[in-house]
Amino acid sequence: MRYKKEIYKKAEKILYERQKDAQDSLEFRRKSLYKIAPEAKEFEKELANTSINVARAVLKGANTANELKILKENNLKIRDRLENVLKKFNLPKDYLKIKYTCEKCNDTGFISGTLCECIKKIMKKEVYDELNKLSPLKLSTFKTFSLSYYSNSPIHEGEQSPREIMTFIYEFCIKYAREFNKNSQNLIMRGGTGLGKTHLSLAIANTVIENGFGVIYISAPNMVSKLEKEKFGSSETLTGSEEYFINCDLLIIDDLGTEFSTQFSNSTIYNIVNSRILMSKPTIISTNLSIKELEKNYTERMVSRIIGENVRLEFIGEDIRQKKRLKNLENCH
Repeated sequence: MRYKKEIYKKAEKILYERQKDAQDSLEFRRKSLYKIAPEAKEFEKELANTSINVARAVLKGANTANELKILKENNLKIRDRLENVLKKFNLPKDYLKIKYTCEKCNDTGFISGTLCECIKKIMKKEVYDELNKLSPLKLSTFKTFSLSYYSNSPIHEGEQSPREIMTFIYEFCIKYAREFNKNSQNLIMRGGTGLGKTHLSLAIANTVIENGFGVIYISAPNMVSKLEKEKFGSSETLTGSEEYFINCDLLIIDDLGTEFSTQFSNSTIYNIVNSRILMSKPTIISTNLSIKELEKNYTERMVSRIIGENVRLEFIGEDIRQKKRLKNLENCH
């Protein structure tokens, strides 16, 4: 994947801070040990001097085998004494070893001149955070979703009530989020305004992110606008967003159908959705439009692709936002 210079700089800063934290933590542990066992400081000095003497012996070249043997034996004796001190105070053997977040590269970001997976992961997260910054990701969770706003009375006799249907959808979404993996199903959340589609899709996003997956949550209008700016606008915009939309672990497209419909928007959305289907990457789409309305806005091929490959969740009930407003007004009086 391609990354802007700013993303590299952010990743380097994070790695630098990790290195510093690891060094500061080691220094704190050292000082704490020296207070209760001053001899540990002397042992560490002796080990450092032994290492220097070993290096000097190696540089001398020939006839140093015996000298090296003596130095190494002495080194082992000092280490044993230091380990006994640690054991005395119930401290682990690696107590005085620096502990980096990434033990593969020691938080440098590189292994033999090649980018380590840790810095790639940091940069990917930074890109996702930048793409998600316009989304209210932290505002909606499963805990804050209330089923009390949905009626217990069926809309038509003999059918399930809105609350029963929404209870099923709510529990389905919780299970989907908790068990999410890279082979999870595609979902399409469909229903009128204010029925909880955005709330539950945000709740899924939060849970999946907490479980360590890369998630991009974006409204269809914002996605199209961002890609238009990248294609036709200034070079200051984030480049390569389409690649991230296609390759992230979970893409959530909110409010499909509210974007200004053009040939560019339709082809772009189709390309992203279709590419993810071909790559078996999960996508969640929410829309206020009916299937017929979707068919009017997009090509039959696109709608067929979305409907055919997605689990449909039909949201029903009355506009919750209106109910909340009325409730707040009543509380004020």
